[in-house]
Amino acid sequence: MMGRKAFTTQILSSHVRVRPMIGTFAVPSEPPGAEMEAADPPAKKRRTEAHVSQEPDGNLTVLGSPHEMHLPSTLGATTSGEEEDGGVDYISRLPDAILGEIISLLPTKAGVRTQTLASRWRRLWLSAPLNLDLSDAGVYWEALSSLISVILGAHPGPSRRFSIPLRDLKCSAMTIDAWLRSPALDNLQELDLEIQSYGHRCPLKEFCMSYAPSSSCSCGCLKQMAEWLLPASTFRFSATLRVVSISKFHIVDGMVEALRFPQLTHLGLEQVKVSDGSLHSIIACCPVIECLLLKNISCGYDVSLRINSPSLISFGFDVWGLRELIIEDAPSLKRLFQLRKHSIMEHVLVSSAPNLEIVGSIYEGDYPKFKFGDTVIQKLRAVTFTTAVSSVKTLAIDNDKLNLDLVIDLMQCFPRLENLYIKTSNVPGGKNLWRRKYHAQIKYLDIRLKTIVLTNYRGIKSQASFATFFILNAKMLQVMRFEGGPYKDDAEFIARQQRLLQLEKRASRRARFEFSTSICHCDLPHIKHVHDLSKADPFKCIC
Repeated sequence: MMGRKAFTTQILSSHVRVRPMIGTFAVPSEPPGAEMEAADPPAKKRRTEAHVSQEPDGNLTVLGSPHEMHLPSTLGATTSGEEEDGGVDYISRLPDAILGEIISLLPTKAGVRTQTLASRWRRLWLSAPLNLDLSDAGVYWEALSSLISVILGAHPGPSRRFSIPLRDLKCSAMTIDAWLRSPALDNLQELDLEIQSYGHRCPLKEFCMSYAPSSSCSCGCLKQMAEWLLPASTFRFSATLRVVSISKFHIVDGMVEALRFPQLTHLGLEQVKVSDGSLHSIIACCPVIECLLLKNISCGYDVSLRINSPSLISFGFDVWGLRELIIEDAPSLKRLFQLRKHSIMEHVLVSSAPNLEIVGSIYEGDYPKFKFGDTVIQKLRAVTFTTAVSSVKTLAIDNDKLNLDLVIDLMQCFPRLENLYIKTSNVPGGKNLWRRKYHAQIKYLDIRLKTIVLTNYRGIKSQASFATFFILNAKMLQVMRFEGGPYKDDAEFIARQQRLLQLEKRASRRARFEFSTSICHCDLPHIKHVHDLSKADPFKCIC
């Protein structure tokens, strides 16, 4: 998307106006008869200026950069009250405890620099909970290793966050163990460890040898991507941890069975090797877990994973060797994400999740089957339809040929569906002719969709016919986004799409139509970290 022009188009009566803008081009829902805007400035000038508009909530939306920025309308403004008060420093009036909390929420570099503000701030950084996040420090590994040791030696603790790029370090296992055992990390709340080898000596070789002394290194540290054993000192924080993200480690049996994480709410395991028994033990050790991410992990073969958690809200899974996933009892579960398709997986059985609101992605292939109670969905069709799944409001599917019949069938399974995300492909499909086929049924269809997103949209007739069904019949539609491109001639494409999609005849006069020239090749949803499980739109591209 970077380096290409995209466009914003406005429907003004029967006229389409095109304005260059970096990012996406949208078709806002202005009613026919709106007055024409003033002529735009020359193209060269437009490309260097940002477009600023005021939102109803008082925020300013700045367009014209690779990312939109939402800024408070009062940011940077000088109020008369400040002048009347003689420029009083209100921040310095705050108690040390509050200032310490503010410092602990700052990036590590900014937090350390607060010591230079005044003599009072020097002791504040030392008394504030340590936020040691050097995942993007921008220094070489030699300096980074020394920097970590210096900070841990200078700060008395406790700590809020410890996130370091072990994959970039060539330090010894004793050094890593010393860091984890440092008093500065006492009462640690958030731990993020990722380790990866690129032909270097394994930094945790001593730990590996302690588990397999007969081998030169049980982790296979000479492989491009090592499988390293997680140090036992990692779990000394189990009583205080709230967020844990572990990547590219091997969790051996016997390491976690006796542990308990009474405060852990977010747990992310990525490219981790763990047995199914240890995995079940870890989940059972987290009585207040809210977000659980199992991404590209290996736990054996022909495994059955059962989820029983009264507190779990969001769950994303991508487990190699998993035969079945059974949500036995999850009364708080609202989000269920299948991160990638696995042909070996037979079914996902949701036995009890009465508050489930978001599901995705469901794939078009034979497996896995999704079972919601007695309702079975396979190949995006309701094989058995006994009871509608009324709690689900957001659904993401992978439908290569963009089949309208399949989607209408799914809407009957999920009658309260409000948000629909569809990833399609360039594979030619059916014609999606619907006017005669559904002529008698349209008035009985209760279409509650408010948001529809079509990924890999190319604007061919079958795709346009699919979209037109909802444009002309979805009376509650608010946003319809077409993600595809790049197109040879954007202005010509928009003009052609306006005719094919019949946007001026839309059923919802409030509907807004957006076209994006970006192409995303990732699977839905876009989950990279355990924190992404709780973001507002987990299906929005973050590539």
